[in-house]
Amino acid sequence: MNAWARTRDTGLHNVHVHCKQTAVTMARRVLITGASGLLGRAVYKEFLSDASWEVLGLAFSRASGNLRKVDITSNDELNKVFDDFKPQVVIHSAAERKPDAVEKQPEATRRLNIDATRHICELAVKTGAWVLYISTDYVFDGKNPPYNEDASTNPLNKYGVSKRDGELVTLEVSKDNGVLRVPILYGDVQNLDESAVTILFDKVKDTGHKCIMNDYERRFPTHCADIAVVIRQLSDKKLQDASIGGIYHWSGDENMTKYDMAVAMATALGISTSHIEADKNPSVGATRPYNANVGCNRVESLGFGRRTPFKDGIVPVLSPFVIK
Repeated sequence: MNAWARTRDTGLHNVHVHCKQTAVTMARRVLITGASGLLGRAVYKEFLSDASWEVLGLAFSRASGNLRKVDITSNDELNKVFDDFKPQVVIHSAAERKPDAVEKQPEATRRLNIDATRHICELAVKTGAWVLYISTDYVFDGKNPPYNEDASTNPLNKYGVSKRDGELVTLEVSKDNGVLRVPILYGDVQNLDESAVTILFDKVKDTGHKCIMNDYERRFPTHCADIAVVIRQLSDKKLQDASIGGIYHWSGDENMTKYDMAVAMATALGISTSHIEADKNPSVGATRPYNANVGCNRVESLGFGRRTPFKDGIVPVLSPFVIK
């Protein structure tokens, strides 16, 4: 029979347990931080689709439904989660991810991106759990792509520095932990401004006004569902093979500027592109790398990964926001 999910009372509440009506198998336990975020939701959904995983998603400002409200900057709250749930795998995707916000709030960013990461990793050591820390291609300066997993980092803005420091903490606490660097992401958004890709559509769909888009920095837009598949594949493998760990990359393979993305969105959805104009100057605000293309050799060598073409992935994401 098909697997079904129910909620088990562990003292935590909101833990999804998969079982079959004919037999109950011992589930593997995965804890996901930032489970209400764009990537976190995709990761949570991916693990829930596999009946062998028991899944606990943490969230804070947007905690709802089956997600557990936890402030991961609170050591006491984290201690309770780890003591009760005892995860075998921790997917740490919670972070302040907006470069311009990080520039304005460095201390708050440090508490979330670095200090909380350290405590999570220390608790994971005590529990015997593996941590996969989600990082970014912004740890590179974008001057000499592509960047392999062992390439030297040189972040250009405070966001990149905070994520690089989070990587160092993750691997310092346990060299067996993992880091997954990912590029600019899009996926099933609740609002267009939830992704640096989908927010472009606000101007793209407004054909009555000029739409000026950056045509300087090169980006590799990647669907969150594809990242989630890689995360689940690495987690599955880790519980079979202790050598899984260290730094990994995953990225789409389409080289695009925001101008290219805007034109692709309009074309895919049958919207005029005549109002879209290219801006050849670097982005304003926090300095962005010009081309931080990452090589994905380690993931590909395992036979893992999935890449959704941008024109195919973006249509269902944007369709709910098309003006009828």
